[in-house]
Amino acid sequence: MPLQAPRLPDDERSTLLLVDDDDAFRRVLARALERRGYAVTVAANVEMAIIQAQAQPPEYAVVDLRMPGESGLALIEKLMACDPNTRVVMLTGYASIATAIEAIKLGAIHYLAKPCDADEIVAALNRSSVGDSSFPVSGSPLSVNRLEWEHIQRVLAEHQGNISATARALKMHRRTLQRKLGKHPSPE
Repeated sequence: MPLQAPRLPDDERSTLLLVDDDDAFRRVLARALERRGYAVTVAANVEMAIIQAQAQPPEYAVVDLRMPGESGLALIEKLMACDPNTRVVMLTGYASIATAIEAIKLGAIHYLAKPCDADEIVAALNRSSVGDSSFPVSGSPLSVNRLEWEHIQRVLAEHQGNISATARALKMHRRTLQRKLGKHPSPE
């Protein structure tokens, strides 16, 4: 059963900015987070999110990585400039080690791969920002398919999401790269 917080007046609730370009996902997640005690504002892109964050810097933010226009990575940097105490969780359907590292370097406290639910997001928002040395370490190496996916994502991040430049750097046809990017990453 999902965690249900008692309904508090809006001025006593923690503020949360939810930024995702998927209308249905954003609407459902916003309702779920409101039921868990957050005063949620939503934005569909980085520009809308910056306007809202400048008007009222949020205590928490849940940010999608890939959106039209600037990426969620650019938004993390801008949210940290508005208020360095904002606790940001990055969401993505295109999880890679490279983007996770960049998100954390820019100030995110956690990085979650979609699909994830509101309880996982709330747990990530409230998780300590201090690392856990007892975290289990996998003894098996990544698969070749997963390594390829990680490499493509790293090169894509180096080229600021530009598919044509990434394809040239990888010496790969642009359509081949688009097809590979359209697939979900292989399990580790």
